[in-house]
Amino acid sequence: MTTTARRGAAVALALTVGLTGLTGLTACSTGHAPADDVRVTNRSASHAGHSAAALPRSRPVGLRIPSAGVDASAMLRLRLGAGGALEVPPVDKADEPGWWSGSVTPGQNGAAVIVAHYDTANGPALLRNVSRIRTGDEIAVPRADGTTATFTVREIQQVAKDHFPTRKVYGATRTPQLRLITCGGPIVDGHRADNIILYADLTS
Repeated sequence: MTTTARRGAAVALALTVGLTGLTGLTACSTGHAPADDVRVTNRSASHAGHSAAALPRSRPVGLRIPSAGVDASAMLRLRLGAGGALEVPPVDKADEPGWWSGSVTPGQNGAAVIVAHYDTANGPALLRNVSRIRTGDEIAVPRADGTTATFTVREIQQVAKDHFPTRKVYGATRTPQLRLITCGGPIVDGHRADNIILYADLTS
């Protein structure tokens, strides 16, 4: 096993061991309903016929989803907050996505995790059009080294936050994959009640 492969395996193992402390997005506070309640149809497609070769580590610097009108030229770094909940972008940066820096960078072997708001108290946010995304759509993630990791959406899932699929989202994978997470559903006690999760495979 090469040094790079050993490092990737160690990261995957560390993530798997630490899954018990991870939860979904609990901090996407809105306070009221600045955008319509969103619900998507859970659907999945077969795994891409081929996975592109994994890329070396390089931090993400943007996010493009043509089918949802997303074209962000910045990427925040997110960490875990109190209780193991993943941070979300601050309200004043609701049109910027955030990458969980505890995950692999997009294009590396494993599951890279990116978070973006559907809405905030200030109104609709970056993923305001998440309901337009379908399986087979592309998600492009520009990287600091000048390359772009392009993923194809394989599965779309909307789930109540208290049933967040922790292992499915954060668990180790053998191929380069992406998890894009936002909030959805109705507002309950000042927060969207659900998470919407896009699962995608690196295809170029």
